This record gives sequence, C-alpha cells and structure tokens, in this order.
Amino acid sequence: MLRRLAIARLGSLRSQLMRWLLVPLLVLVAVDAISVYYNALEVADIAYDRSLLASTRALAERVSVVDGQVVADVPYVALDSFETDTLGRIYYKVTAPNGEFVSGYDDLPSLPADVKRSEAYPALVRFYHADYHGQPVRIAALYQPLYDDSMRGIALIQVGETMDARRGMTRKILFDTVWRQGVLVVVAALLVWFAVRFALRPLMQLRSDVESRAPTDLSDFDPQRVHKEMRPLVLAMNGYMERLQTLIKGQRRFIADASHQLRTPLTVLKTQAELALREFDRSPADPRALRELVHSIAGTTDSTVHLANRLLTLARAEHGAAEGGMMPVALAEAARQVALELAQNAVAKHIDLSFEASDEVSIDGSPLLLHELVVNLLDNAIRYTPRGGRIVVRVFGQAIGDDPHAVLEVADSGPGIAEQDRERVFAPFYRAPSAQVANPHGAGLGMSIVRDIASAHRGEIRLSHGTDEQGRPQGLVVMVRFAASARS
Repeated sequence: MLRRLAIARLGSLRSQLMRWLLVPLLVLVAVDAISVYYNALEVADIAYDRSLLASTRALAERVSVVDGQVVADVPYVALDSFETDTLGRIYYKVTAPNGEFVSGYDDLPSLPADVKRSEAYPALVRFYHADYHGQPVRIAALYQPLYDDSMRGIALIQVGETMDARRGMTRKILFDTVWRQGVLVVVAALLVWFAVRFALRPLMQLRSDVESRAPTDLSDFDPQRVHKEMRPLVLAMNGYMERLQTLIKGQRRFIADASHQLRTPLTVLKTQAELALREFDRSPADPRALRELVHSIAGTTDSTVHLANRLLTLARAEHGAAEGGMMPVALAEAARQVALELAQNAVAKHIDLSFEASDEVSIDGSPLLLHELVVNLLDNAIRYTPRGGRIVVRVFGQAIGDDPHAVLEVADSGPGIAEQDRERVFAPFYRAPSAQVANPHGAGLGMSIVRDIASAHRGEIRLSHGTDEQGRPQGLVVMVRFAASARS
C-alpha cells in the first residue's frame, strides 16, 4: 500500500525537476531579499549617520560661553539647512556641562547610559534610536569641550532626525534588488523549462519507441540514444526482453513438442478403442481378444500419461527454480526420500538399490524441482538397469578451492551411454541406441529435464562410465554438482 502511494506521488518527471530547481531558487531569493533589506538599513544608517554627525558638529561650533553662561547661537536658517540636507525633520538639544538645558527641544529623549561611543568617527559621539512625539528618530549625541576663563567643561549636543529618509532609501534599495531578482527568476524559470524539455527529449523518444512497437517485437533498444544515467535502465529492459523472448521460445517449443509427441500415442489410443468397440459389437464377442485390446489401451494410456508428465516437468524446469521458491534444501534428505519412493520399482526388477550419504550438505534451490531431478535420474537408472543389476545413490560434500559444493551421484550397472552420445542425450526426445534397445517405449526427456533443473540451480552435470567388480567399464555414472548454501 505504501509503495503504491509512493509511486502515485511520483507524478511527472518534468514537473519534479522544475519544482526541485525553482523552489530552492525562490527560497534563496527570499533569503537574499531579507539579507538585502538589513544590509540596506545598515548602509542607510552609515550614510545618514555621517550627515547627522556633520549637522551635530555644525551645531556644536555655535555653542560658546558668554559672560559665564553657555549659549547656542542657532538661527532658523541653519535649521532649515539641516533639514534640507537630511531630507528629514531635525530636532536638537543643547545641555550645559552642569546639566542645565540651554537651547532646542527640552523633551528630546536623553542619552541612555548603555550606549557606547561610535568607533567609526574620531569624535566623542554616540548614536541611538528613540521615539519622539510618536515618531522614531535617530539621535547623535556629541560631547563638546568648552574652554573659558570663567568655565571649563563638556557640553552635550543632541541632534535627532526622523527616519523617513532612511526608510525611503532602504525601500528603494530593496525594491530595486527584488525587481532585478524577480526578472532573474523568471528568466531562470524559462531557461530551466527549455533545458528540462531538451534534456528529457531522448527519454520521451524512448517512450514513443516502446509505445509504437508491435507486441511480437522483442528486439533490443539502443542504449546509446539515451543519457549515460539512463543506459542501465535500457540495458535492464533489454535483458528483461531477452529473458521474456527465451520464455516465449520455450513455450512455443513446448507446445510444438507436446503436439508432436502426443499426436502418435493419442492416435494409437483412438485406434485401439475403435478396435475394442468393433470387437464388442461382434456376435459373439471374443473375451480374450477384447481383454488384449483393453490391456493395450491401458498400456498406451500409461505411456501417454508418463509422456505428458515428463513434458510438464520439462516445461516447469525450463522456467527455472523461481517457480518452487529458493530455499536451503538438504540434498541427502531429498535423495533419500526419492530412493524410498522408487524402491518398490527396483524391488520389482530385483535390483540392488543402495543409498550412501557421507555429509549433510544444503544447497539453495527449489525443493520441488530438485525432487524432480532425483526422480528422473533414479527412474532412468531403474528403467535401463537389467534385472538383478545394481544402483547406488551417493550424496557427499566436495571442496573446490575455498568453495564448498554438494555432489549427487547415481551409478547403475545398465548398458551405459557411448561417449559420442553423452552430449546428445541432453537434447529433448533424443534417445541413444543403447537406450532404445533397453527401453523401446521411453520418451527421451529424462536427461533434458535433469540438465534444465541443474542449470536453473547453477549446477554442473557430467556423465561417465562405471566399473564392475573386476574394474572393467560398466553402466553409467551421472554426477550433478551444486554450490553449497551459505546458510548450510
């Protein structure tokens, strides 16, 4: 459920790329706008503080001592000049060394005690913000030394201006910056849209190629037509289509083989049934002939069922071990179980069937298919071993280098297989001359099934001749070797 929801949320790759590229860009623009705003405030304070300090110094030069009294000669023309220079309303206050109000606005906010002297200017000046008559103001407080025969001390000159000019300058800087960045974002969005569209063109072409293909066309796609990052996906698609093509070929071959191999026994079965009906309609019917016909029908039916089962097993083996599920399988236990199942068939032919297991080794595989492999090997051995013969089933471990393996061997005392026929017996429906003599009614599928199941489990199969008690070549030894399970 969660996986389906995650897939449903994927949406369009183009829209995701646009979001992942543009949303961070918009966030960066917003962060940059905030940074520009505060930088603009700082720049405005530096610029207007310089002008405010100049006004304060000009006012300080007009403060003097006359007849032992501190006076400030500040004509209205000077104040008008201050306001014209700063583009804001000016307030000032002059305080004598003894704290007595001299001139200006006596209710101008006092200098706070925690305000430090400005290090940017070579003067005893301090800058601070305050509210005056409901308006925010920026005030410069300058200490001015006074020298006179009747008085010595430091007067405090305070000049404040409203924040209108500073805010206007800040807004202008912010507006210009945001406007330029907005244009930049729009241009970037267009460029990103065209870039994404151009970059996704090979992928869109691949989609069109997939949609336009015929259902029977399983040829490879060219990985060089897409980007380097998409080539593993194209190669995986090609590999999947190759496996699918192999599966379809196997199904077609199975249908062809099944129709070809089943046609003959079914025709024979139908003919035998018609002969039985004719014999039954005769008056009087011959019970002995009728019994022989029914017995022939039963034999043909058994052979047909055996052939059908072998064909189905071959089809399942060609599909691989995935059908039965991969899990650790004790090979000795699987072989022992099959030996018990087919022991009755060996007893019926007076065959000495023995089982030897020196190690309990597990392999990763399908229990169902491995059971079929052992059944086919042992069933073939029983069919082709003459009465009174001997069959040995062995399971043991084997180390090849540092890799442990499990080995299954089935050795019989039958006619064996000539060396020139040992590779050909793995082909479906091929029967060696010695096998045709020993068992004329065989289907020729046993060794093909064994090979396909061993290949599905990455096993190795070998055929060789056995030896009798005097050491002479006799019979057939089938060895199948598997890699041992890491969980064994």
